[in-house]
Amino acid sequence: MAELAEDYATAGFARRLGWGTRPAVLLVDPAVAYTSPDSPLHLRTGEVAVEAMSSLAESARAAGVPVIWTRVRFADASCAEAPLFAAKVPALRVFADGSEFAGFAPPLSPAPGELVVVKHYASAFAGTSLAAWLASHHIDTLVIGGFSTSGCVRASALDALQNGFRPMVVRDACADRDAGPHDANLFDLNAKYADVIDLPEARTELAARA
Repeated sequence: MAELAEDYATAGFARRLGWGTRPAVLLVDPAVAYTSPDSPLHLRTGEVAVEAMSSLAESARAAGVPVIWTRVRFADASCAEAPLFAAKVPALRVFADGSEFAGFAPPLSPAPGELVVVKHYASAFAGTSLAAWLASHHIDTLVIGGFSTSGCVRASALDALQNGFRPMVVRDACADRDAGPHDANLFDLNAKYADVIDLPEARTELAARA
């Protein structure tokens, strides 16, 4: 991996975007579906990532930095709002309205007044008003954690960049079904689309904005 990283850097990849001046924390789909062993979407390291997400949220709140949440919600198990996505991934039915897996994974919970974005596709930006909300609040940096690294986190980080926001993906605050896709997607995000950082850096930078 070190040799590969050197090759990418020599070719001009993996430059740092750096932090802007007005960050927000974006927690992508931190749902029970990813932490419960009874769910088809269960991630073995999901609960560890939840702890890191909780720490991110606490740091942001202490600094007066906005915390934004996303959740997937479908009217019923047909997932008719996203038919092709559901055809590709039938397990999305766990996000049908009323499902025991659709809620936020404890101890995570939005505080009063925090934005909750309901979405039907992988990206937090797809079919939502998130970009407009961020622009209207003069946000320039998104500190991202959530589930899963190769899916909704990756899609949201890519769209953040494409919408003009600096994505800072917090390694400790993400999880995937296996270390392989987790590490590979973090490597690729860091090479092309985002800065991949660790939790201590994220907390330090958030505290500096207090």
